[in-house]
Amino acid sequence: MICQLLQLKKNTSLKIAIMKYAAIIFFLFISVVNYGQRPSAKNNGKFFDKNGNRMLYGGESNQHFTINNLDLKEEQFHYGLGRELFPALLEPDFETVADADWKDEDRFLLAYKGDDIKAYSVRDLTRHEVVNDVIDGEPIFAAYCILADLGAVYKRTYSDKVFTFALSGYTYFDPKIWDGLDGFILWDRETESLWWPLIDKAVSGDLKGVRLQKLEDIYWEDTTWKVIKEKYPNAQVLISGQNFERPIRWKSYKDVSDIVKKYGND
Repeated sequence: MICQLLQLKKNTSLKIAIMKYAAIIFFLFISVVNYGQRPSAKNNGKFFDKNGNRMLYGGESNQHFTINNLDLKEEQFHYGLGRELFPALLEPDFETVADADWKDEDRFLLAYKGDDIKAYSVRDLTRHEVVNDVIDGEPIFAAYCILADLGAVYKRTYSDKVFTFALSGYTYFDPKIWDGLDGFILWDRETESLWWPLIDKAVSGDLKGVRLQKLEDIYWEDTTWKVIKEKYPNAQVLISGQNFERPIRWKSYKDVSDIVKKYGND
């Protein structure tokens, strides 16, 4: 009986979490229809000065971003929901194709390398935005932005260092980039640099100017469930509805000058 009650509580909490994230996504999607409806991060006080540093609000945890060398215009930032609001997975769980239940037309990002095949549904990526993972021993992350309707798979290793990516809670637009599409801003835990995938590089922090590394095209594709069932029956499919306790502290890299020199574009 106790186990049944605990399972019921777990299922109820999961449903509430999914409903909450669905509401957030709906809000983002609807507000982007009209430019005037997108909340300005600058006008809403998300940028501020503290102890001589320019800061960007990072959420109720008070873990804010230091953006002294920001490469973007503050007035073109939107939202500011908090950097741990979206559950960007750190240790994702998977199920088999036989156990998964999707419609043929459902869209997926599919990564395959060596003996590994990983399938990430766009529906789940809309909730997580980022899934940190490993394929054939190589650290990667799958990402999808619902506002720009763009998804890709990236590498997470720079030189001898592995990075972990997540959502900052902000979007950014530039009229000269992708016809002014509003795209999510990412951050990495190890240096807390900000990254804008629409230009594929870090835009603030110690890694400013470093390029995002897309996984080679031969190792991933944007496809459908029908194709996965027919061509990749041994694929591992991301389990829907995952959540996790957000970490309070994490590993940081103090010196990344070698990475900036090797992977920077300046």
